[in-house]
Amino acid sequence: MTQKQKNLLIRILIAAAFFAPLFLISEGLAPVRLPPAALVTLFLVPYLLSGHDILRKALRGIKNRKPFDENFLMAVATIGAIALGEYAEGAAVMILYQVGELFQSYAVGKSRRNIAALMDIRPDYANIETESGALERVAPDEIPVGGIIVIQPGEKVPLDGVVIEGASSLNAAALTGESALRNVAPGDEILSGCVNMDGALKVRTTKEFDESTASKILDLVENASTRKSKSEAFIARFARVYTPFVCYAALALALFPPLFSVLAGAAPRWGDWIFRACTFLVISCPCALVISIPLSFFAGIGGASRRGILIKGANYLETLSQVRVIAFDKTGTVTKGSFSVTGIHHNSMDKGALLEYAALAECASSHPVSRSLRDAHGKPLDRSRVTGIRERGGEGVTADVDGVAVAVGNEKLMERLNLPYKSCHCAGTILHMGVGGAYGGHIVVSDELKEHSADAVRELRKAGVRKVVMLTGDAQAVAERVAAELGAVDYRAGLLPADKVTCAEELLDACGKNERFAFVGDGINDAPVLSRADVGIAMGALGSDAAIEAADVVLMDDDPLKIPEAIRIARKCMRIVRENLFFTLSVKAACLILAAFGVANMWLAIAADVGVMVLAVLNAMRCLMVEKL
Repeated sequence: MTQKQKNLLIRILIAAAFFAPLFLISEGLAPVRLPPAALVTLFLVPYLLSGHDILRKALRGIKNRKPFDENFLMAVATIGAIALGEYAEGAAVMILYQVGELFQSYAVGKSRRNIAALMDIRPDYANIETESGALERVAPDEIPVGGIIVIQPGEKVPLDGVVIEGASSLNAAALTGESALRNVAPGDEILSGCVNMDGALKVRTTKEFDESTASKILDLVENASTRKSKSEAFIARFARVYTPFVCYAALALALFPPLFSVLAGAAPRWGDWIFRACTFLVISCPCALVISIPLSFFAGIGGASRRGILIKGANYLETLSQVRVIAFDKTGTVTKGSFSVTGIHHNSMDKGALLEYAALAECASSHPVSRSLRDAHGKPLDRSRVTGIRERGGEGVTADVDGVAVAVGNEKLMERLNLPYKSCHCAGTILHMGVGGAYGGHIVVSDELKEHSADAVRELRKAGVRKVVMLTGDAQAVAERVAAELGAVDYRAGLLPADKVTCAEELLDACGKNERFAFVGDGINDAPVLSRADVGIAMGALGSDAAIEAADVVLMDDDPLKIPEAIRIARKCMRIVRENLFFTLSVKAACLILAAFGVANMWLAIAADVGVMVLAVLNAMRCLMVEKL
């Protein structure tokens, strides 16, 4: 509890201690009797003690020509009640209203503290090694790219980097929401925000502090509240119109019925109608809506971040709840993106020699398929043996290895070189080999499906997603195999980046009136489609910076099963928003009618205001409670 909240609680307790005996005296439930003048003076003590800040804010609003807010409503209503001789009701309304304000402040603060604690991943320092071998703590933003840092057991990883010495296990729960440990060794990339569990690590940094994963995650969560949803924008507009309307309605309720009574020759009963108007104002206070709706979205975004799902704004959370059509990239999204050699066929030379030629020809490439060839060869490569490397876009690579012409690529490359080749019916990437002007055979490179990809598709269908499509630049046979493993999803094969955008446009057109289209990708070439989709979802752990920047939702552990989970979180949040809207407006409308007919008193007004606000805030806090699929 903050100091401000503690001060308010003390004021409420003292005011309540004053109010209780005065209430018993005013109701004739105590043996003490006080004159009316003394009683009203004493009732003003708890009233002013609990509500002086409300009165001050109301006066400031009037001075700034912006009077119509909840402070103005409470000030006018309670002053009116006291002026009509309802001292106990006026003081009670102010005390109980402050109880509601304290509860609301505590609930919002608690949700923010919970999220801040769970997202407390930005480290305070980094260790550098001095010339004497001692460790010195410095601010992480002082470490340049390429700097060497030391991470001791139990410390947070301060910057993204690559392990150059040591081995350990990392806990990435703060990033991904999963408690599983990840083993790292020299050559492995590590992300800031993880916790080093056992061994000391020496790491070469690859990003500056402001560009590191931890900083970006915190920026995303902190700035999410600046992107308002349609529901939040509606509530803001509603409050601007609603508050002046109820003020004028209360004024009309206080003036017109007595005036009509005068015209009809009856007693006007001014006090009765003014008291009804004051009750009307207390009931109409829009706190429950103004507080609970933004709190629902904030809690929903925070709850998702606990599970490693970063949603960049309330508007994206709302759109995500309406997703009914979704498309996936293949490599790195539904598949692991880690290729391996699974076969060598129709080879005219020793398999080891053919694989060595392929690995040497591809030695300058960083493509995953090229890495799989080098990994399969498994021996150090002497790059001095290779000359004349030439990348042929969309076809493959040609080079001279030990003076022998080598070509590694697809069927188009073989046709260009006039080399007769043997077709392959295996699923995977087929690399045809030309060696010394003759066909040397072909190598099959395959990518494995991620562990939860098929489960994710199944859960998406359970969640009401009616169309799941896979978009890939791979060949038809590869796409067909992966689509079948996913669960007979629709697919488009052989796509260039521009073709993916065209497919996205077609899927957008296929969406119904209240349906939205989402695209999931991880690579630089996916950035245009991520931007074009209603909701772009990026794989954050292994995904490119361009994809993460273009996306609206980032999955920190690259698990496809987080996608249906994100949709369920969004729908739960929107369901709670609608519940609060319906409940609050229904109760207030019913009580306003009762107040207008003189049935509701100030105690019912308190229930309709403070009680409804407390229930709405409690309901909104359910958005923080996220269950794993």
